[in-house]
Amino acid sequence: MLTKFFRKRGADTDAVDIRSPLTGSVIPLANVPDEAFAGMHMGAGIAIMPADGKLIAPFDGTVAHLIYTHHAIVIEHPSGLQLLIHLGINTVALNGECFSVHVETGDAFLEGQTLIEFDSAAISAAGFSIVCPIVIANEEEVKQLDIVVESQDYVTAGRDSLLSAVMNI
Repeated sequence: MLTKFFRKRGADTDAVDIRSPLTGSVIPLANVPDEAFAGMHMGAGIAIMPADGKLIAPFDGTVAHLIYTHHAIVIEHPSGLQLLIHLGINTVALNGECFSVHVETGDAFLEGQTLIEFDSAAISAAGFSIVCPIVIANEEEVKQLDIVVESQDYVTAGRDSLLSAVMNI
């Protein structure tokens, strides 16, 4: 369930602030048209219905894994937190069409850097949902995860926070 979480400056200094990597409307994972995400089998998090086709880095980090069809990426924060960002639902079937990558597995990146661009109109025209789940890939390493936006909020990539995670020590 989505909850509003208010952090005071200086509080939870060990928390990893995860800014939105996409611009668009927030939707709960339960509303994602894929049981693996809706049932949180892929991890906890949220989803975004993107307003444009640009995925940016939500924090400084490295590319832990870029899926060869370029429809999904796992990025890692220096704390060890891993975030899976999946661009659309069942878009693996596009075999990389509609996606333009700007990074590869192992690359370091800076917050705000473009990681992947995608053609949401072409994805939709091919019959796929463009909703983008954003989940914690290594939940077992996270002590606390807070969702800091409300369902239906409109978020701007690089500006608005989505999640706050405290890692196990």
